[in-house]
Amino acid sequence: MRVAVIGGGPGGLYAAALLKRGDPDREITVWERNAPDDTFGFGVVLSDETLGGIADADPDVYAALRRELVRWDDIHIAHRGRLLTSTGHGFAALGRRRLLELLHARCTALGVRLRFRTEAPPAAELAASHDLVVAADGVHSRTREAHADTFRPTLTTHRCRYIWLAADFALDAFRFDIAETEHGVMQLHAYPYSADSSTVIVEMREEVWHAAGFDELDESESAARCAKIFADALYGRALRSNKSAWTAFRTVVNARWSHGNTVLLGDAAHTAHFSIGSGTKLAVEDAVALAAHVAAHPGSLPDALAGYEAERRPVVESTQRAAAASLRWFEELGGQLDRPPRQFAFNLLTRSRRVTHDNLRLRDPAFTSAVETEFGCPPGTPPMFTPFRLGPLTLRNRVVVSPMDMYVAEDGVPGDFHLVHLGARALGGAGLVMTEMVCVSERGRITPGCAGLWTDAQAEAWSRITAFVHAQAPGTAIGVQLGHSGRKGSTRRMWEGIDQPLPDGNWPLVAASPLPYRPGVNQTPHALDRSGLAAVREEFTAAARRAARAGFDLLELHCAHGYLLSGFLSPLTNHRTDAYGGDLAGRLRFPLEVFDAVREAWPADRPMTVRISATDWAEGGTTADDAVEIARAFAAHGADALDVSTGQVVPDERPEYGRSYQTPYADRIRSELGVPVIAVGAISSWDDVNSLLLAGRADLCALARPHLYDPHWTLHAAAEQGYEGPAAPWPAPYRAGSRRPPTGRKDP
Repeated sequence: MRVAVIGGGPGGLYAAALLKRGDPDREITVWERNAPDDTFGFGVVLSDETLGGIADADPDVYAALRRELVRWDDIHIAHRGRLLTSTGHGFAALGRRRLLELLHARCTALGVRLRFRTEAPPAAELAASHDLVVAADGVHSRTREAHADTFRPTLTTHRCRYIWLAADFALDAFRFDIAETEHGVMQLHAYPYSADSSTVIVEMREEVWHAAGFDELDESESAARCAKIFADALYGRALRSNKSAWTAFRTVVNARWSHGNTVLLGDAAHTAHFSIGSGTKLAVEDAVALAAHVAAHPGSLPDALAGYEAERRPVVESTQRAAAASLRWFEELGGQLDRPPRQFAFNLLTRSRRVTHDNLRLRDPAFTSAVETEFGCPPGTPPMFTPFRLGPLTLRNRVVVSPMDMYVAEDGVPGDFHLVHLGARALGGAGLVMTEMVCVSERGRITPGCAGLWTDAQAEAWSRITAFVHAQAPGTAIGVQLGHSGRKGSTRRMWEGIDQPLPDGNWPLVAASPLPYRPGVNQTPHALDRSGLAAVREEFTAAARRAARAGFDLLELHCAHGYLLSGFLSPLTNHRTDAYGGDLAGRLRFPLEVFDAVREAWPADRPMTVRISATDWAEGGTTADDAVEIARAFAAHGADALDVSTGQVVPDERPEYGRSYQTPYADRIRSELGVPVIAVGAISSWDDVNSLLLAGRADLCALARPHLYDPHWTLHAAAEQGYEGPAAPWPAPYRAGSRRPPTGRKDP
């Protein structure tokens, strides 16, 4: 087997070594355009998981690495004159040049041919004369570019500029430092990589970089300027460079990783932001997996490459999601700085969602306890079980059962199903239980099964449910979400064909503009005129009065997910040229009119919230900046909290799904406006809830699917954390089940 490796970085070299080690008869050549002692960057960080994989794949390399690694446990976070320390994290690093030297030696010992200062022939040419071509040619991969029609890469350039530098002394911890300059916020990421050297990365937003004049400085001038700005963190020491240049990080994603007998590896296939220390780690792990699959499929290279990608892609995508969360956190760092010091530090540590409240409590119980105390947790009380005052209403805990459409009402009247569904979740311990979207008119329904509040009979049926909650689950609040389907109405129930029109009996739709949800599928709505707007506004206020009489504790106005009021807010769905369209102020006009009318009809001693879609996940739609202004407007009109969701406005959206993926939007609104927020979206564990609250990213957390899986999710969360207190009382008939039952016996 003849193997060509394009690129002599750690990933390419280690792949060559492992492939040669797996079969000494393989003829393996590595092409590297630079000299053997050329390198860029300074230190690299390797996790214990990565080192374990190296140990299993090649004990000789692992033994050589162990002798070189610098290890430390602490993270130092400097915040406005205070230095906070969190311990127990476990890092290992070494110099990139030294890592390459070790891999050069290993390749040479195994008989790999290393061709330095030599540009590799094109991948297509190598593929014709070799059995396998490994393209490890980095973020600017020529191989990927040459075969872009097959690999289908997506390259995203981000908003910060950064530069890799080094200091000639060893820090004793991983250090994050922030400089609030006259030009804007700058940040430093630094860590030791040898007994006398540290990597120092300086990063800032593009506009700050320009304002500070770094775009006019050469390499040495940039290093000197950075050393001066971060003199405290560097103890007055100088910084040195090594072909260091300011650059903007690019995220690389490929639809495919192989093309015939050519395969991408490391940064050529994928990148993840340096703030989670993943570049070299991912490349080395790619090499381990590739060699293992080639060995496992000796007679079929296509199967080997397919197996390699199938194994690595989920790991890489998970890492990229974490890296994206970390990257965005640093892009928006300026909005985080006003937090209390320990909360700021906790927020930084948990920014990627890889570190959570629970595992940080295991790593550093003293630090975590101090953060909990600063947050206001009573002794022995997890953050989620601290009370929260929402306007005039005090919630006993921070868990919300998110609105979930059930589609089982008859003529808009909630029945026994709703009583059992909502009653069970109220008995399950949540602080606030929300209804599904309750429609304000018959033509404002999504489906024939939607619940409503346009008749007194419907209000009476809701009264039965609120009375049950208040009597049988005292301390649990129940809220109603009022909405109008707009252009997304007159469709089948979800399980019969989501967003599909009814086979018969369709009713006419109204919207901000005459734009069907799916052209050619859904009907074209009628654009509301002045009289229509007034009629809809009155429908909302009449429904609010009925909701008050029905005994609801809270009212939420649904201005999200492409329904009627959301349709006014988004430029993708509002093409009006009158006072209710155009710029954001115009698009906000009707939703704010409805809010004001409902707020006047709703009792002053009960809170009112608004759910918004903070982004449309589509080009030309609502942006995160727009969402801040939308939230600001509703807060100014008296909203007690913003329930921050995203998307579902247009069918061609492209959401960036992931764990708690919508919470950064809630975090930004809370940070910039100081208004309470409810976070939603892929929050599934009590550890997620505790982490988000303690980091100050949300005041309340709304969960949907977890409450479908387990109506007693909140009570079980309390039991699993050993909490017994007033924030999660078990109903008297259920107390015997308040401890997890045994799952089996050890003895027969």
